[in-house]
Amino acid sequence: MAEVVAALDCGSNSTRLLVADRTHTLCREMRITRLSQGVDASGYLAPEALERTYATLGEYRSLMDDHGVERGLLVATSAVRDARNGEEFISRAREIVGVEARILSGDEEANFSYAGATADLARDERPVLVLDIGGGSSELAVVIDGVMRSFSMQLGCVRVSERALGSGIVTPEADARTRKMVSDELDRAWSAVPEFEALTGRVQLIGLAGTVATLAQMDAGIVVYDRDVVHHRLLSRSCVEHWRDVLAAQTSEERLRQPGMVAGREDVLTAGLYVLDAVMQRLGVNELLSSENDILDGIALSLLAG
Repeated sequence: MAEVVAALDCGSNSTRLLVADRTHTLCREMRITRLSQGVDASGYLAPEALERTYATLGEYRSLMDDHGVERGLLVATSAVRDARNGEEFISRAREIVGVEARILSGDEEANFSYAGATADLARDERPVLVLDIGGGSSELAVVIDGVMRSFSMQLGCVRVSERALGSGIVTPEADARTRKMVSDELDRAWSAVPEFEALTGRVQLIGLAGTVATLAQMDAGIVVYDRDVVHHRLLSRSCVEHWRDVLAAQTSEERLRQPGMVAGREDVLTAGLYVLDAVMQRLGVNELLSSENDILDGIALSLLAG
């Protein structure tokens, strides 16, 4: 019987599960749990956020049992890296799911995301840069001359919303604060990884995670998620700008009525689009490819290869 493994990602905004063997995806689940709620201000994972996430992990363990999973890896990212009680969370999460659990560094997160996103990618002559916009951070990863270059930016959609943009109609003041926050962090990334500069105008940009997936759904106008429509959908920078500006002028309730909007992202998607647009501008690219293969797929590949 083929070995079945589980990859679990406790992100800042969502908690996700992938169950797979070497040839098939058996189960892929996502729940909005907002683990990063208030972490930026308090430095701690909030009790209610912990309970939401623990309940979801309990559901996932049941699904893992249904598929006969005995080996897996649970990873936690930005929210847990930043929290003073992050290790306590990991310990409890490990107990619930019964597999290895650990906090990833930004570089590890970028490596797993890159591996997952490029596994089924049709290559062209351009270098591939993977942008993973999370809730607390956003990872940039590219292989140049056989060496991985990556940087973890403190620009997740939840963090930017809580610190600069807000969750409702965007005011001129909030717009200016957000643009400065994003620009300053991009400056830091480009200073830390000078190789990024050489990619301007000559890179294939691959976008991962909830911000990009939700944008792809809205661009397609689909109400019910369809992986075949979202995965490898080509999105223009004008599409990014259009939806950023439309959503910025709306309340969270109005955004939720947009076809394709995912409940639980209506208050933070706009911030993610600010990040996405700024990265595209900095790289001098006018399109990106949405990928539904991401960090979970990278984790599963590493488990099955081991």
